[in-house]
Amino acid sequence: MLVREAYILAGPTASGKSDIAAALAREMGAWILSADSMLVYRGMDIGTAKPSPAEREEFHMGGVDVVTPAEEFSSGAWLRASAEWAAHVPREVPIVIVGGTGLYFSALLRGLDRRWEKPPPEYPVIRIDRAVVRARIAARLDGMFMAGLEDEKRRLRAEYPSWSRTASLAIGYREGDDRAKILTRTCQLAKRQDTWFRHQATPIYVEPTVDAVRECWRERGPWSVSFA
Repeated sequence: MLVREAYILAGPTASGKSDIAAALAREMGAWILSADSMLVYRGMDIGTAKPSPAEREEFHMGGVDVVTPAEEFSSGAWLRASAEWAAHVPREVPIVIVGGTGLYFSALLRGLDRRWEKPPPEYPVIRIDRAVVRARIAARLDGMFMAGLEDEKRRLRAEYPSWSRTASLAIGYREGDDRAKILTRTCQLAKRQDTWFRHQATPIYVEPTVDAVRECWRERGPWSVSFA
């Protein structure tokens, strides 16, 4: 079992967590591990708001481009891939873990097969008004279509005619998805994520700013996580 200290930031989609984590990782000289269940799929870049290739390289980003859309994925698979990534992070380099998939945080902090104890694990979660999130999702969606989301979807469907069950859950890549459907489903996802963190974690709520998260990490972090 590989145990490392890491700085954690969770939150719903479009809450600004990735940009905040990137800014702080840059300050710290940290490597970043993505805890997002859709960023694991190669080629699904625009529709998942995947960080740019430059950012992925800058932060030696783990948890990204792990499998193809034809392959099934799980929390256990993510934990194994994360362990392989973490094994290559030098001991003197800080680790930042950021994402919106609560099960991945539970896997790191509770384990997959162990008896879960209460209270649930405590870690920082972005608190943001849902109306603000909806507006951000709408703006981001416009950018995705302008960047070629439809072309990306057609290309991936041609390359991978049969998608795994887990990849098929990706919002924006289903047949017949239009802007209105994608907006609705993404807002529903943000609500589910917010509810999950409220009930399945002990959230340390932080405002969506670099200063607020930096202060939280100084006071409460880092967290001990088990890559197993």
